[in-house]
Amino acid sequence: MSSRETSAREVRVAAENIGGIDSDELTFAPGVTVLSGRNATNRTSFLQAIMAGLGSERSSLKGDADEGSVELEIGEETYTRTLTRHGDQVSYGGDPYLDDPQLADLFAFLLENNEARRAVERGDDLRELIMRPVDTADIESEITELEREKQRIDSQIDEYERLQSELPSLETERTEIETELEEARAEREEVQAAIEEADVSLEESRSQKQEIEDAFDRLREARSDLEDLEFELEAERTTLADLTDERDELESRLAEAEAADEDPQRLAGRIEELRNRQRALNETLSQLGSVISFNEEMLEGDGLDLEEADVAGDGGTGELTDQLVAEADRTVCWTCGSEVDADRIEETVDRLRDLRTEKLSERNELQEQINDLTSKKSEIERTERELDRARRRLSEIETEIETTDDRIADLEDRIDDQEERVEELEDETETVGGEYDDVLELHREANELDLRIDRLESDLKDIDDQIEERESAEAQHESLQDRREEIAEELTELRTRVDRIEEESVESFNEHMASVLEVLEYDNIERIWIERKTRNVREGRRKVTKSTFDLQIVRVADDGTSYRDTIDHLSESEREVIGLVFALAGYLVHEVYEEMPVMLFDSLEAIDSDRIARVIDYFEEFADYLVVALLPEDAETVIDASTAVAEF
Repeated sequence: MSSRETSAREVRVAAENIGGIDSDELTFAPGVTVLSGRNATNRTSFLQAIMAGLGSERSSLKGDADEGSVELEIGEETYTRTLTRHGDQVSYGGDPYLDDPQLADLFAFLLENNEARRAVERGDDLRELIMRPVDTADIESEITELEREKQRIDSQIDEYERLQSELPSLETERTEIETELEEARAEREEVQAAIEEADVSLEESRSQKQEIEDAFDRLREARSDLEDLEFELEAERTTLADLTDERDELESRLAEAEAADEDPQRLAGRIEELRNRQRALNETLSQLGSVISFNEEMLEGDGLDLEEADVAGDGGTGELTDQLVAEADRTVCWTCGSEVDADRIEETVDRLRDLRTEKLSERNELQEQINDLTSKKSEIERTERELDRARRRLSEIETEIETTDDRIADLEDRIDDQEERVEELEDETETVGGEYDDVLELHREANELDLRIDRLESDLKDIDDQIEERESAEAQHESLQDRREEIAEELTELRTRVDRIEEESVESFNEHMASVLEVLEYDNIERIWIERKTRNVREGRRKVTKSTFDLQIVRVADDGTSYRDTIDHLSESEREVIGLVFALAGYLVHEVYEEMPVMLFDSLEAIDSDRIARVIDYFEEFADYLVVALLPEDAETVIDASTAVAEF
């Protein structure tokens, strides 16, 4: 092969044992590159080599080789791909351009057997194909996690708002406590002054004075201890009430919980069985695709040169070959070597296509079953985890209630003892007072005021702490509000992502379909568009609403009237164009161009040369590199000063 034009940012592809290639190399630049040549000149094989280097696993290893490789250079970066045969299987290795080639396989590598390109012709589910790269299960998981976070934040916000709503009453309460404390301190000063004045007359009875003061100190301490015990008892009773409420709630929840109607392990086994069937189907589909592609190429003459084949081992005389060529409706089967009607081979290929369509439908049904069972299994496991947590918590609560009951009983006993102790100390203060009843009363009053002041100071500290907590909550409240808004936006984006992709896909297809029809000037086609509809379907035990993409066609009769038509009545050229536009819609909606700069075309022969040139001109703006395999007569209509041509 020879390349007639290269420029900066070139892409170099070197391939060995790919498709029908022994060893070959090509360099192409941004823009349109045409691989021009007759059938059986390895144009398609070279496109497969480009695909392999970019990451696809839809390239074939040369039939007589056990290993193949591709080296791909884009600018200063080099990527590799290896293909190795293991019996009937081929494994792929190396370091290709893409880690995940799914989007490129569907919407950028538009060879003849490309799914998006063939979807319209085969009547495939267009919506399923365009949505296949979207991981709906992952979206649902993100939505669930964000909803949980939003619930947590809502609870925190509600709590902060409750706390902030209490701020005015707390400030009022603080003012009242400060006033009461100020009054108590003033009263305490007055009592202390009275005690000091009374003490002047007791100078000669210092020992009795000290005894009185000691007695009141003991009484004050005992009363303080009693208050502490009563406060602790109240806290324990509150804890017990909370634990009892939580226990009742958990017991009610566990009593109402229904036993799962399926065993998660059994579901896992069914899912694995379905996945094994799906893997087998994928392998079958891959093999069918290769067989169909190979036979289509052979039917077109890509791999069968009758003029040079030594079919009967006649030493190259060509007599039998001449006979086969002369019989235009008969050929030699390249599978078994016998002479058969070409139509019979085409019928077999058609049956293979039908079989592939059936297998695709079966694979889609399997995927739906897997999704349903996976969701069901996850829901059962989630419910079981929650119930297990509830059972464990219930057990913990029973232990905590028992412990709390013991602490309450102990505190009640200690309070009874302490109350007796206070009574004893009160009696003692009265006994030691003797003739100094007035002084004794002053000490008793001072003692009570000291306790009151201690309590008020403690209450004031608690109120200050609560006010500080509520004032500091304002900044956290604002932060949580911002995060809640972010989550709301993320949830809206996730919940509408599938719907948005569907809408954008339909809009993109309809827009580009209208433009392409205008460019290609099909006189008898007025309009082709996709209509997005919804229908109710059953998934497991619930009904859900799903979208469908219905292809609509309006033709123009010879008398100028418009009428509805179906895809079956379109020409092969028209079907090819619709398939390409559908692939372009997927390419744009999924933004494949962001990670895949190359778009590949092959097998455009059903479209006439002039329209091929217009299609390529239309698609050129959407990819940095557009590589197209064409017959020489079609290539002539495409070539201009900006087109690079590689001749095969």
